[in-house]
Amino acid sequence: MLAWRGTPTPGTRIVPEETPVALTYNRLTHAVMMATPQDLQDFAIGFSLSESIVAHAAEIEELDVVPSPRTDGVELRMWVPDHCMAALDRRRRALAGPTGCGLCGLESLDEAIRPAATVTADLTIPQAEIAAAMSAMSAAQVLGAETRAVHAAGFWHPGTGLLAVREDVGRHNALDKLAGAIARGAVPGHAGMVVMTSRISVELVQKAAAIGTPVLAAVSAPTALAIRMADAAGITLVGIARHDGFEVFTHTRRILM
Repeated sequence: MLAWRGTPTPGTRIVPEETPVALTYNRLTHAVMMATPQDLQDFAIGFSLSESIVAHAAEIEELDVVPSPRTDGVELRMWVPDHCMAALDRRRRALAGPTGCGLCGLESLDEAIRPAATVTADLTIPQAEIAAAMSAMSAAQVLGAETRAVHAAGFWHPGTGLLAVREDVGRHNALDKLAGAIARGAVPGHAGMVVMTSRISVELVQKAAAIGTPVLAAVSAPTALAIRMADAAGITLVGIARHDGFEVFTHTRRILM
């Protein structure tokens, strides 16, 4: 039922799916995340890269998307070399990720706030392209337009435009899917800007650093810890990016005014 100005009327609405997705490596479950069941190969690759389980997408020797009729969930079944599994065992991480949570289940505070990779790319972005990127993101969010209930992450290449967009009920998942998409397309992360439709939290900075992007922009504000993390990692953090302006919080030299 829809209510508009106090008058209820029958109606329908498209809503996004939310599915438990297990990421397994060599048949051992590493994480179970609640995610939108689209672009799951991208999700598997991007998660593996952003969590440093593999150094390159090619280290994932085999990847199968296996639906589970019993649970309505999906297993992303991956096979990786022995040295990747040895490193994973040393980290002893067990994640359980409800929607919107990117740090659940970590076994230590040190792991939760681990330093982000250092980004040294000298990419510059004209200020007009910030607005252009945000506008393009809005037009590219197919699931978002239908449901008004998902986040999106996009990769903007200066002079070219929006190369990829991925959507998910979780902003962290959306960014992992984007990381997988650009890795599969052999697009260098240092050559463009990541654009998000969410607030900027510390784990998004960590994932952006793993991608190698020098600029992370979003429609909402960053947290204080995200600002400190981005500053230390060498990432230019752009928040409150709307049609009428934006704010630059770190490494302002990359934004050409």
